[in-house]
Amino acid sequence: MIAIIDYGAGNIRSIEKALEYVGAQVQVTSDPAVVAMAHAIVLPGVGSGGAAMTRMTERGLDEAIRQATRQGKPFLGICLGMQLLADHHAEGEVDGLGLFRGEVRRIPHGPKIPHMGWNTVTSLREGLPIFAGISPNAYFYFAHSYYVEPQDRQGVAAMTDYGSPYCSVIVDERVWGTQFHPEKSGAAGLQLLRNFMKWVKGVKGVKGVKGVKD
Repeated sequence: MIAIIDYGAGNIRSIEKALEYVGAQVQVTSDPAVVAMAHAIVLPGVGSGGAAMTRMTERGLDEAIRQATRQGKPFLGICLGMQLLADHHAEGEVDGLGLFRGEVRRIPHGPKIPHMGWNTVTSLREGLPIFAGISPNAYFYFAHSYYVEPQDRQGVAAMTDYGSPYCSVIVDERVWGTQFHPEKSGAAGLQLLRNFMKWVKGVKGVKGVKGVKD
């Protein structure tokens, strides 16, 4: 089961339907206990970083996410969900989840703020599982005014140019993050979600989860 975390930030029905379309068993939840029992986590979101982090902290979802990643559960953060992986979010001046070394800052300039619509995503490394079966420089759908500024380059998997280049995909052993919305990105987005499912299915055991061998 994949837990889709609902912390009251926007409509999450589209990511639920997209994951079901690629064969996932999903449960939308705001309950840390459900997150603890899930085999993978998806953190979607639109809206204010400060308000979203406050709601998650009030419900204990922040620590549930940290614990899940420590156990090795596959994790996908989407849009605001990717931004909340960072150490600090400028919108609301709040601490993030601290799962990725970096700051979230407002886009300083571009054709128009917020950045809304289709744009290319350029992978920085070959052979990344997140991009399996996806054409180089594929187009994905964006809707955001803030971006992640990494503290270092480790984990930065792809860049997008909007007035200036910024990190649009994060990949490391614990988490995947996309600044764009795969559930709104047509065939390329669905393929990315299939790649996430392949990662989930490839995890043979998740530490500390009842009924799953370590």
